[in-house]
Amino acid sequence: MSLPPISIGRFLSLLLCVCLLGCFSWVPSAIALGGPQPELQAPAPQFTLPTNVGDGEISLSDYRGEWVVVYFYPKDFTSGCTLEARRFQQDLPKYQQRHTQILGISVDDVDSHREFCDAEGLKFPLLADVDGAVSKAYGSWLSGMSLRHTYIIDPEGTLRARFLGVNPAIHSTEVLAKLDELQS
Repeated sequence: MSLPPISIGRFLSLLLCVCLLGCFSWVPSAIALGGPQPELQAPAPQFTLPTNVGDGEISLSDYRGEWVVVYFYPKDFTSGCTLEARRFQQDLPKYQQRHTQILGISVDDVDSHREFCDAEGLKFPLLADVDGAVSKAYGSWLSGMSLRHTYIIDPEGTLRARFLGVNPAIHSTEVLAKLDELQS
């Protein structure tokens, strides 16, 4: 029995689907789009980055003893990034009830972060990873920008959960649900 003929366009589409499915099957392991992921249940990669608030720099170690949500995003003022930031801001009281700090990280500079926070009324810090070093350490780097990945770090500094390629419209709700699970 022979297979029916297939067009080159359809063949390429099927090949792309197979490749993408193969890539996504790796996600639960330590590899994903953006590079090797830090291991869960291991110390989170440490960082110190400039920010638009406070003393001008924030280190992950500043939040030892608290839960931390570190979310990477591509660019200030873009539609998906703005929606994601608004959702985190809208849910900020819920994070505070859970003793959880939100930190947003992108390659934008401190001035861009300041303008973005002012325009959107954001009350959590945004950190400037202009050279991408922290994004790379978290496997959240692709072609000169941070990918939309999020990590939950426990009060001892252990990486407890990760979200790769998130939907900005519902992501904050997903993170809150995971925090509830981890904190119970």
